[in-house]
This record gives sequence, structure tokens and C-alpha cells, in this order.
Amino acid sequence: SMAAPAMQQPSYLLANLKMDSTTKPFLQCCQELVKVIDDYPAKELHLIFPWLVESVFGSLDGVIVGWNLGFLQACSNRYNIVMDFLNPSGPMMKLVYKLQAEEYKYEIPVSFLPGPVKVSIQEGVLPDCPLLNNKLHFPLSGLQTLSLALNPFEYYMFMFASSLITPKNYSLGQHVSSLDSAYFVLVDTYLKYFLPTEGSVPPSPFTYKRGSVSPPAPRAPSVPFAGYGIHSTSLLKRHISHQPSVTADPAAQEIWRSEALLQVFVEMWLHHYSLEMYQKLQSPQVKEPFTPTEEHVLVVRLLVKHLHAFSCSLKPEQVSSSAHSHTSPLEELKRVVVHRFVQQKLYVFLQHCFGHWPLDASFRVVLETWLSYIQPWRYTGEKTNPQTDQNKGVPEKWRFFVQENLLMYTKLFQGFLNRVVRTDLVNVKNALMVFRVAKVFAQPNLSEMIQKGEQLFLEPEHVLHHRQHRCFLSPGHGGSFLSARQPVVTDRVFRVKSHVYGLEGQDCQYKQMFGTELRGTVLKLIQIIDQARQTAKKISDQSAEVAANNSFMSWFGMGSPDLNYTFNGGEVDDTGACVKKTHEFLERSLDYLCQIFRLNAGQLSQLMATLGSGQDDGNSKQLPDCVQGENGLILTDLGRMQVINGLRRFEIAYQGDPELQPIRSYENAILVRLFFKISSLVNERFGGHMDALCSRPDFLGQLGRHYLASPEAAADGRRRSPETRLTAEGYRRPRLSLRMLASYRTLLMLLLLYLFGALFSFGLMSSTLLILTVGFLYGLLSCPVWR
Repeated sequence: SMAAPAMQQPSYLLANLKMDSTTKPFLQCCQELVKVIDDYPAKELHLIFPWLVESVFGSLDGVIVGWNLGFLQACSNRYNIVMDFLNPSGPMMKLVYKLQAEEYKYEIPVSFLPGPVKVSIQEGVLPDCPLLNNKLHFPLSGLQTLSLALNPFEYYMFMFASSLITPKNYSLGQHVSSLDSAYFVLVDTYLKYFLPTEGSVPPSPFTYKRGSVSPPAPRAPSVPFAGYGIHSTSLLKRHISHQPSVTADPAAQEIWRSEALLQVFVEMWLHHYSLEMYQKLQSPQVKEPFTPTEEHVLVVRLLVKHLHAFSCSLKPEQVSSSAHSHTSPLEELKRVVVHRFVQQKLYVFLQHCFGHWPLDASFRVVLETWLSYIQPWRYTGEKTNPQTDQNKGVPEKWRFFVQENLLMYTKLFQGFLNRVVRTDLVNVKNALMVFRVAKVFAQPNLSEMIQKGEQLFLEPEHVLHHRQHRCFLSPGHGGSFLSARQPVVTDRVFRVKSHVYGLEGQDCQYKQMFGTELRGTVLKLIQIIDQARQTAKKISDQSAEVAANNSFMSWFGMGSPDLNYTFNGGEVDDTGACVKKTHEFLERSLDYLCQIFRLNAGQLSQLMATLGSGQDDGNSKQLPDCVQGENGLILTDLGRMQVINGLRRFEIAYQGDPELQPIRSYENAILVRLFFKISSLVNERFGGHMDALCSRPDFLGQLGRHYLASPEAAADGRRRSPETRLTAEGYRRPRLSLRMLASYRTLLMLLLLYLFGALFSFGLMSSTLLILTVGFLYGLLSCPVWR
């Protein structure tokens, strides 16, 4: 039971709440927390705030799991309680505002910041990150124990955002789709509340003796609105230059929560790979090993989609306005949010994912995030018909967006090509990904806009002679978005060059999307798609017939127990409707690629003939393309592509000791093991006699070799998979093998023979003797000596 606020010390309040959380039902705990937040003053609530936030979102080190928001779905009894408690107008946010009014601070160790930020600070350089302005605490023990002092709102959002990427020990079976989880819904709710597409952010509903909730210290006009510059300065210099100025624009205070939320989300979810590392090594994983989960990428996609919708809601008259005196801070934020906050970090994030994500269907989440970013026109809020919208194409007003995000289209398209030529396209999920990308890039006007952007970038340098004093800037470089706006740069060449050099470095070698080199890769992809399409057709034609033949016959061991008949190109479920879908996706992908790269039907036919993609059955029965290596055959790049797409294959056969091969479905496991033990004992005891018998040159030697020597493992004309050159002499020594007696087929035949003998009144011994005699005579007649 809670004592009256006036009678209880803060330490007792925290102790009681901790005890209640372990002993009382969840609903009752939440109800008491609501009462505590209403009744207690900020001075006492200040002491329980860090504990409460950790109880909800978990600790930064992952030891405390919290309320498991990532696994909490609407069907759970807790769901509504949690959502009511954490919504933007709920009790938890009321607590945040109550503490914000008193200007309390909460510390976050720098060691829990994303890799690039943490490393930079520990090396004594403050990154261009507005979230860090004036918030670093310098301890006497040195830079390794630095911490950030955040206000209550920043601290709450930091802990909320961190819970997505903090590794936690969850029990098995807890994994559910993030799209349905409380965490995903809360991210969506916070974005819509603090970055509204209509109206403004609701003011804090709570007022105190100091007036409304106090925002953080005002930002000096010299501080970038969203600093993602490529130049960093020392901690000391940055610390001095970022002291707040009393002359800062007070209008900025209206949206400080929106800005704080955005900065936290972008830093915690996207800033895991540094631009500098990317430019130097093109491989961010070298020093910054961070692997995003599918849930993480799903949330990033939600952020991208909302920021596009937020940006697209900018009033038309504000887009072209050159003065900002009558523009509200929220509208000004809409104008710059995507370019200054997201572009650079998302580009490096996606580049890493394209290069390091596994080559499987889970890549779809990364793909859709990329496609969401490069299609902002989908989030304008206008009601459109997908069919007519596809034909209408990309509106002309998006030309500048395409040009100023050129690498998002061209470099990432190249990254996608590099992945897809190594992917099994007979798998319907992979075929769908190719179709999705081809459909997006085939939108009327888009390829023309991209090509125009490339032409602008490739303009010779002398075009810029009148701008010699300027340097090429990264996207985030520049003054505060609320400071006096710089003159409008009409030179599109300068804009595109700034974009490319800012992300790829001044010495980058740009590879054109519509250049000769990439066109060759596209033609190769068209060949692969056409071959995969043919393979899908073969599977469709053969799968039903082969499945029917083998379902019954394999029980007797007369079918294809090793499933050697299947194509390597498809998954188990790639039959029937799935194969038809694969064929449809690939067919339409070919059409779209021809539209994008302007290939007509005649050129396509010629391409197929030239590249030999129309392979006949005889050609498909050849071995994959290989070279002879020291230890056998080695697949070439062409051979790998042929195997991946099911165009050619090795015949997979067991090449080890025949007696030790895996137990088949048509064999009795107990009998296989029993007969192996008996055979081993006989072979061990009489091995010498068997060798002597089989080495004789006469008739008895021929007979011994026929019954006791294993046949050659490799038959003439059979297509074997590559193997190392190991000696197989041990497999071929004369020995007794009884394994065939463990086969259900042999057992069934023996049973039928005994039943047949019983019909003619033969006894058990007589039937056995007769069977052995007939078997010996059959072997004698088939012995090579008679041939």
C-alpha cells in the first residue's frame, strides 16, 4: 500500500515500486504508477524515472529485458494496458514533461552509442551530431568513461530507440512479426504525433509555475540544423563554438521535441557505419561489426516512409519560397528533413546491407526499404489507382529529388545487380525481388531522369569555373536551417557533383548506370532470367510426373531415393502455382528491363541467340562449366551461375565406402546394422582367403571376383560431382556384403518365394536351399567368364 506523498521518502517510493513490480499483477502495477505520477512532485519522481524507463524498455546492456515490446501483440492481455501507458498523451509522457519542467538530466555512457560516434569521441573528436551539442560530461578519469547528459525527453526516446538494437536473451518461440508488435505500433504513433503531416505538434498539456515545459537550451545560428559534415574538429573547439547564444531564433523552440526524436531515431538506427570508413575501404564491417536484424530494417523502412509523407505534406507555396520569415519551424523542418537528416546515413546503411546480407529471401526487407526511399511520390497522400499511376509515370517535380539522390538509384541498382546474378531465380521469392526492382525502375520518366542526372555529374569541370571558390559539400554541411537561407543554387551540375563527391569522396570512379560496362551486366542478367524461366518451365512440366512415379516405386527402392531427378534451381515448394508465379515474374521482369534499357523485341531475340540462352535438352545435359584443378574439377563463375539456376548439374552419387553410405528409406535400419556387423566379422576373419581367391587367374578367381569384389564406383559416361583424388582401393578389396538383404524389396521378394514354396509343400529348409541354389546359378551364368 502507498503512503501519502507527504509522509514517504523518495527512497521508500522506489523500493516499494520495485517490490510491487515483482509481486503484484501487471495491471495493478500500472494503475499504481499512474497514481504515483499524478500525486508525487518531480523531485521524488526524478529518482524513479531511470528505473521505470529500464523496466519498460530494458537496460542498455540487455540484462534487463523490460516489457518485451517487440514480442507484445494485440492479442495479448497486456497490449492495451501498455499502449495506454506509453502513448504520446499517456502517463509516461506526462512524467517526462513533469521532469522536463524542472530541467533534470540523465546520463548515458558513451560506450552505448553507435560504433562510429563512440570511436570518434573516444579518439577526442566530436562528430557532427547535433544530439551531442553541449551534452558531453568530461570525467576526471579520461575520455573512456565519457557520458551524455540528456534531458528527460531525450533520455526516454534514447532508451526507446536503443531497445530495438540491444541484443537480448529471449526464450525460444517468442519471435513474432514486428509489424504486429507493440514496439512497431509505438514507433508509428510517436512519428505521427511528433512529426505530423497535418497541423502542428500538440503543446504539452501540463503547465507549471515556470510556465510551459522548458525546452533545451537554444541553438546558436552557427550550429548546423542536422550536421552530417565530413569535417570534424577537436572536442575543445567544438565545445566552445557550440555554447548557446541568447540571440537564437525563439521560433525553433516550437519543434524541439520533433527535432530531438528525429535525431535520436536517425543516430541509433542508421549511424552504425561511418562515411569515412565507407569511403576509404568500401567495406564498413572491417572496424564496425554491426549486423542489423530484419526487425531493425522494418523499423527503418517505417521511418523512411513516414519522413517522406512528412516532407510531402509541405505546403506548395513553402517549397519555392526564398524567405522563411513567414514559414513555421515545422514547415521548414519538412523542407530539409530527408536531405539533411537521412540521406547520407541511410545510403551507407543500405550499401552495407547490399554487400553483406545473406543471399536469401530475407533480403526482401532491405530491398523494400530501398524502394520506399527512392519513390517519395508514393507517399504524397494523394489517392491514386496503381494501374493508371504506373502508366502515368513519375511527376516532373521529382526530377530534382532523383538528381540529388543519384547514388541511391544508380550505385544501389548496381549493388542489386551484383547480388541477383549470384541468386537462384527459379526460387519464386527471388524472382519476385527482381520483378519488384524492374517494375519500379520501369516507371515512365524515371530512367530518363536518372540518365539526365548522370549527364549532369559527368559535365566537364570547366563548367564550374565561376564557382571555383566553392568546395563540394556533403549533404549535411551548411548553416542552421533556421538561420538566413543561403542563395538558391540554380546550378544543377554543382548540386549533383556535391551529392556524389560528398558520399563517395573526391576521387571516386563513378560507374554509369546507363554506361557500357553496366549494360553488359544487365545483358548477362537478362540471359540468366531467360534461362531460369526455361528451368521453371521444365520443373513445371516434369514435377508432377516424376513425383507420381517415385511416390510408390521408391518404397520398393526402384524409384530415385536420392532425388537425383530434381533440378537444383527450385525450393521444395516450387511446384504447381509457385512455378507458374516464378515464370510470370521472370517474364514481366524481362519486359521491364527492356523498357529501362531501351531494348526492342528484335534486339532481345538477337541477344538470346548470341548469348546462347535458348539451350536445348542436349546442351543442358552437359557438365557445368569447369576447369581441371589439382584435386579435381573446379567450377568457373559461369559454371556456378549454371548450377545456381538449375541449367546444368552434376549427378550426385555417393562416392565413399558403399558399406558405410547412409541408411536409405527403403532399408531396415536394424537389419543394415546387424548385417554390417556379421559382414565385418567374416571379412576380418577370412579377408586373406578372399584376397587369395580373387587373385587367382582361373575360373574360381573369376567367380570370386564376381561375388566378392565391389563394382567400380565411377561408371563410364556418368556425370559425377567434383571429388578429391583419394585412393579408393580400400573400398574395392574383396569382401562379403550382406547389405542387400536389409532392403525391403529383397525381403518382400524372399517372402513371396517362401509363400510360393509353401504352395508346393516345400519346408523352410528346402525353400532356403532352393533359393540359394537358384541365386548361385544365376550369378554363375552372369559371371564375366562366360561373356
